Amino acid sequence: MADTQQVDPKAERTAARLAKHITAFSRAHGGAEGQVAYLGQRGARIVLVGEDGGWGDLVAPSHAIAEKAVEKAGITVHDTFDGEFAAKVRTGPYEWSRMAGIQVGGPDNG
Repeated sequence: MADTQQVDPKAERTAARLAKHITAFSRAHGGAEGQVAYLGQRGARIVLVGEDGGWGDLVAPSHAIAEKAVEKAGITVHDTFDGEFAAKVRTGPYEWSRMAGIQVGGPDNG
């Protein structure tokens, strides 16, 4: 029986573009791991954590495209953002300032 699954060329291009960004991030940070989280109708967020503690994220238009992108990039993907994986993230003064700005009475980051 022939495979009747259709391949969406636009989705394939989007996954390939995201995989390229993931691979570049991984190279710049001595390797990377990730986690894919649903964003509802907006798609999915790919959170990346480098071996050096650097971190970043990308947004994919769907969870399926995000999964395809991390698969193409060949990184380890975690089910959740916790434990040893989350502990790898290193933050600096900017991040702490931004987090404090979200709190009542924190510095104005606007």
